[in-house]
Parts: sequence; structure tokens; C-alpha cells
Amino acid sequence: MRISLRNFERAAAATTGTNERTKGFSVVEVLVAMVLLAIAVSSLAALTYSVSQSSMIATGNAYRNGIMMQETNRLEGIPYDSVPTGTTTVTVTAAPYPHTRVVTVTEPSIQVLKNVRVIITPANTRFKPDTATFIRTKARTTHVLCTDCGVTQ
Repeated sequence: MRISLRNFERAAAATTGTNERTKGFSVVEVLVAMVLLAIAVSSLAALTYSVSQSSMIATGNAYRNGIMMQETNRLEGIPYDSVPTGTTTVTVTAAPYPHTRVVTVTEPSIQVLKNVRVIITPANTRFKPDTATFIRTKARTTHVLCTDCGVTQ
């Protein structure tokens, strides 16, 4: 069996020859590549902007919830008689979360219960305000840990 290399040499010579029309990049190819790159980068920029906005709102919500929990726990932890009735407004201008806190305490039943309403309004309008309402009641016994003081025998 005899193998001829003649066709192989012709094919190799045809592919290694340089043609002036295919040498280098054309302006159209460069423009198409630039347009594709611009589309990819602009979509990534929009995604980055959206993620940063969501992150900023989540951070504001975390600060607001922390302040709300702090104020609610403070008002639930102090004795019933120490909770002042009326409206108290506190404005905080310091970073990281400037806000206005309004605490309104009403006493519909004297020496029985108090309605407490806490409103947190952020200074930054991108963040939403939040409200918490709860009821404080006065203990029935004079001793808080006494479990059988009110039981008659």
C-alpha cells in the first residue's frame, strides 16, 4: 500500500498561504465587540445599582428595628408608675441613623392599664417609618414574685 503525500502537501500549502483580505481585524469586528462589551457592562452596572439600593434599605430597616426594640424594651422594663403619660418627642441627629422618636402614653383606666405607642420616623426619606403599640398593666399584687398573695382560703 502506497500513501501519496502529494494531496497533503497541497492542502498544507493552501492553508499556510497568507491572503491580504483576512489579515488583521476589520473595523466592523471591533465595533461589534465593543457593542457586546458595552451591553454586558451596562447590565452589570444596573445589577450593581439595584443590589446597593437593596442593601441600603436593609441597613436602614435593621437600624430602625433595633431602635424600636430598644425603646419598647425600655418602656416594658420600667415599673408601671414610672411610665409617664403624655407625648415625648426625641430627635436624634447623630449618625448612623438620624431619626425622630415619638412616645405617646395614654391611661384609659386609671391605675389599671396604659396604652403605649412608639413611632420611629427616619430623617432619610428612603426609609419607612415604623410604629409599635402595646399595653402596660399594673400588677395586681404588691409583691411581684408572690404567687398566692391574692388567694383566699
